[in-house]
Amino acid sequence: MNGSTAEEKGIAQHGTTGDGMAQDGMTRSGSGSEAAGTGVRARTRARIEANIRRAAEEVFAEMGFEGASTSLIAKRAGLPKANLHYYFKTKNDLYQFVLRDIIELWLNTAQEIQPDADPATALAHYIAQKIDLARDRPVASRVFANEVLHGAPRFDEFMKRDLKEWVEAKAAIIEGWVAQGCIDPIDPKHLFFMIWATTQTYADFTVQVAAVLGKRELTDADFRIAAAQATRIILKGCGLAEPRED
Repeated sequence: MNGSTAEEKGIAQHGTTGDGMAQDGMTRSGSGSEAAGTGVRARTRARIEANIRRAAEEVFAEMGFEGASTSLIAKRAGLPKANLHYYFKTKNDLYQFVLRDIIELWLNTAQEIQPDADPATALAHYIAQKIDLARDRPVASRVFANEVLHGAPRFDEFMKRDLKEWVEAKAAIIEGWVAQGCIDPIDPKHLFFMIWATTQTYADFTVQVAAVLGKRELTDADFRIAAAQATRIILKGCGLAEPRED
């Protein structure tokens, strides 16, 4: 069935949860323990969802939300359309999943920005991690960029609430660093805007960057240079010295 395995069909036929994700309700077979069976189901579901996510990122990035179809996404994922809809009820469910996945990854890269952290080390880590995601997940970044360029009609509420709260919490930490004299007086929110723009350009405008550098595509070395350059310039602007490497 268009690349679908018996294992995948077995999971799919048990329906979805309210958030569009497949239920972990496949009946256990064989003589393995229930815990082992659950582990196999979880790994299988994670693998299928990751496959669907990659296909969805490609299609949404190429065609936008309106132009994309679940039929094409299912074809790219090697699944029947019906199976895809067991995991994600609607195209919007899948679109929201793709957007939230990349944003959660972006936000998690800033975990080292804590009140008791060394500002230079924390910011350098954040920049490096964002550059790594620009290299590893460029297509997902382009899906997000396209959504924002169109006014974020399907993600506006998340940005006005969740993203805003996250930035305010991290900005308060940086303001604490300023008050302690650990970092030059800066506007923390605009610092985040600058970091986002600097790092995400290597995902959203890879073709432009590669063309200017005279290359067909960017290499790992190019991303390392980008991270080092961005770190040096941003930390200097904050009155910070680059952290020493161990």
